[in-house]
Amino acid sequence: MYNADPSEIEKFFFRDIHPRVHMGTASDRYAGWVGQIYTKGKYNVSSRTHKVGGQSFVEETLPVESVVEYFQHFSVLEIDFTFYMPLLSKDLKPTSNYKILQSYNKYLKNGDRIILKVPQVIFAQKIWQKGKQVENPNYLNAEMFTNQFYDPANAILGDRLIGFIFEQEYQRKADRVSPNRYVEDLDRFIGSLPKDNRYHIETRTDYYHVSSYFEMLDRHGVGHVLSHWTWLPPLRKQFIKTGQQFYNSGKHCIIRLLTPLRKNFNESYAQAHPFDNIIPGMMNQDMIVETVEIVKTGISNGFDVNVIVNNRAGGNAPLIAREIAGHFI
Repeated sequence: MYNADPSEIEKFFFRDIHPRVHMGTASDRYAGWVGQIYTKGKYNVSSRTHKVGGQSFVEETLPVESVVEYFQHFSVLEIDFTFYMPLLSKDLKPTSNYKILQSYNKYLKNGDRIILKVPQVIFAQKIWQKGKQVENPNYLNAEMFTNQFYDPANAILGDRLIGFIFEQEYQRKADRVSPNRYVEDLDRFIGSLPKDNRYHIETRTDYYHVSSYFEMLDRHGVGHVLSHWTWLPPLRKQFIKTGQQFYNSGKHCIIRLLTPLRKNFNESYAQAHPFDNIIPGMMNQDMIVETVEIVKTGISNGFDVNVIVNNRAGGNAPLIAREIAGHFI
């Protein structure tokens, strides 16, 4: 039924697993993938010290031009850096993220597919300022999304841009509104956005995953991102809550494999660094099995399924992707 080439999968070539399966990663350019995705000695490696959870780590990265080789292996890339800053400033001047995205676009070819994360300043209820979380005055600001992100993103990427992810942070009990209020607010926000079939929402608080939430997504044709992440239930349970339905009117589904369950960002990062191999005991096999189940359901329902893998889900995204791809031989 699937007939993927095992010899190609072994060499990390995932573009031809199945016409409706699009394997990719959350971010790229990791020096830990040299010898898997990137050719040894081909690129100048830059490094920086990055602090995570009070520890310092040396991150080694490749130049933007390496995205050409990335897309020889994968068919989709989730670009994460747009989460931290809009593409245009308040006075509609290009930000540094605008310029980086332009640099990426110079190396993209026909058939390369990009998913962008929407800036947190638009979809986070609270943001970090001076070491603490404060209310976000731009939460659900549709005008800001349109002018400072949506319009410039489309201008840069054109039809290579196949998805927008609206990721919302986990809400502690003390910070939650009622599910009805939550759904009403999102309903109003989505209704104010430019009409588009590329929107997907990742709500990291399972408390909000009620029937009215999914009905609202269905009404707007907005996808529900299934995310293997710290405080969410396993993927299979998430999918059951949706009624095993896919809501995106563009016939796309996004599955994001981000961290082990019950393990936060800091712990996952520290365990996975430097992202060059699978870490024994870190990756739960249920994540692989449930991902494959959902992908096959999506295929049978006529949906394109984008599987986005993060290094923090088990240590090395290409090896995790290879394990998933092996189920389509």
